[in-house]
Amino acid sequence: MNFDELKNEWSADAVNESNISAEMLQIRQARTPIDIIRKKMKHEFFYQLVSLIIVALFPYILHFSADMTMVYAAFYAVTCGFTAYYFIKFYRFYKNSYDMSLDSRKSILWFFYEMKMNIELYKALTYIIAFIGISYIGAYFYVEKSSIFVKMVNKLSPVYLIINCFVTILIIGVITELWAWYYYGKHLKQVQKIVDELDFEN
Repeated sequence: MNFDELKNEWSADAVNESNISAEMLQIRQARTPIDIIRKKMKHEFFYQLVSLIIVALFPYILHFSADMTMVYAAFYAVTCGFTAYYFIKFYRFYKNSYDMSLDSRKSILWFFYEMKMNIELYKALTYIIAFIGISYIGAYFYVEKSSIFVKMVNKLSPVYLIINCFVTILIIGVITELWAWYYYGKHLKQVQKIVDELDFEN
């Protein structure tokens, strides 16, 4: 082997080491948004748990009648059922994210797609709870304020009711999307950027 061949091989090895170092640097950069997301997930779990406890006390805080307390208990049980399903999925993902190795592109991809799915579940749960809450408010007015409720509905045109429902759904949707983006989405976007860069290089 002459000196020129040796020099060329040495240069090739140096380029490969440079590429590996650049990729490893990007993988390490992904850890920061992933760590932030994990921290937020932990906080979110406790926030929702405390919220469920507080919501359970509403009939006593707001002095509901015995009938409405029973109706509330039914709505609350449904809410807890949906929330429990989300909590189980949420906790499993959170726990598994600590078992994965953050030194490979495959692990970062797994985290990205699993977190993306969890955000969609998070938004779906928010919609479900919002609609359960609206349904209970409707039931409350129908049972407790039936005469006033019937008169009010009779005075309103069907078009107004449809527009009102549409606006309510739209507001719930906008708030849910903005909150999911603010709390998780922007950090997940950083992970996606690093994944895209790794895909481009490969």
